[in-house]
This record gives sequence, C-alpha cells and structure tokens, in this order.
Amino acid sequence: MRVISGIARGRRLIEPSGPKIRQTSDKVKESVFNIVQFDIEGRRVLDLFAGTGQIGIEALSRGAKSAVFVDSNPDAVKLVWQNLKLCGLAESASVYTRDALKFIENDEQFDLIYIDPPYDTTLARNALGIIIRFDKLKSNGIILCETKADYTFPDVSKPYFLQKEYRYSGVKITRYTRID
Repeated sequence: MRVISGIARGRRLIEPSGPKIRQTSDKVKESVFNIVQFDIEGRRVLDLFAGTGQIGIEALSRGAKSAVFVDSNPDAVKLVWQNLKLCGLAESASVYTRDALKFIENDEQFDLIYIDPPYDTTLARNALGIIIRFDKLKSNGIILCETKADYTFPDVSKPYFLQKEYRYSGVKITRYTRID
C-alpha cells in the first residue's frame, strides 16, 4: 500500500495487522483518483470509514486543502495518524474516533466524500441517505461509494444525481454529484 501521486508519492503506508481493517486495493484506489483527478485541488475531503486513511491521504498528497478522517475503530484511527505523520500531511487533517453515521449529522459540508464501510452491511446506503438528508455535500461536490459489485442504492432526489457506476473485479465505485 503506497501513495500513488503528489507530494507524498511513493510513500509506503503502514498496513493493518489484523482482519478488522479492510484496505482499498491500489488498483481500485488508482481508478478512483483517475475518476476525480481534476476535482481534488483545493477541496475539502471527508474519508468516511477511513480504515488506514489511504484515500484521504492520497487526496491530500494530490492537493486537497484538508481532509477529515472518521472511523469508529480506535486501531484504525491510530493507523490513520501514523500514516498522516509518515507522509508529512498531519497538519492538513482532522481525525475522529466516532460513529460515521453520527458524525455526518454535524454542520460541516465537504467537496468530496468517500464512503467505504465494511462491505456486508447497509452502512453505505445509510451514510448516503444521511449525507443527502443533512445536505453534507457542497454544490458541484462528489460522493464516491466503494461497495461490493452487487450492492444497490436507492434512487436519490435533486439536487443529488447518480452520475456513474464503475466496476473493478468484485468492487463497485458509485459516483454521485450535487448540482444546483
């Protein structure tokens, strides 16, 4: 697991030692950043269900203004902090040990939200619903949801739109946008 591009390019991130933290493969991560490559610079990012923090760290490395990392697992949060420090990106980050669904009920809005919960749950669907209900995405913002390939989401309503679904082996990335 490494940072693919930007100021921390090539840095190897500390990987989890146990099975409780699932990491996004480098192939999927590279594909995700190909999807949003022109939508990172100067943006505010939320890495929800952060795990190792690699998605938010990659965004910071590529020029995101700031990143917020949220995970309920204290071991994951510790790992995120270690990886941020390793990459020299800790000053642009906030990391919270909190329930992700409760966290997104706060007043903050983001330009890019990455949702990557444990696959065999309804957490992705629930998180998307709360993000829309509490209007957590700024205008022209992007939500990316990483799930198993057969995962389904309910329809969303304006100003949110399903833009596209991408499949990589057994993984699906679903892209939503907010257009006012």
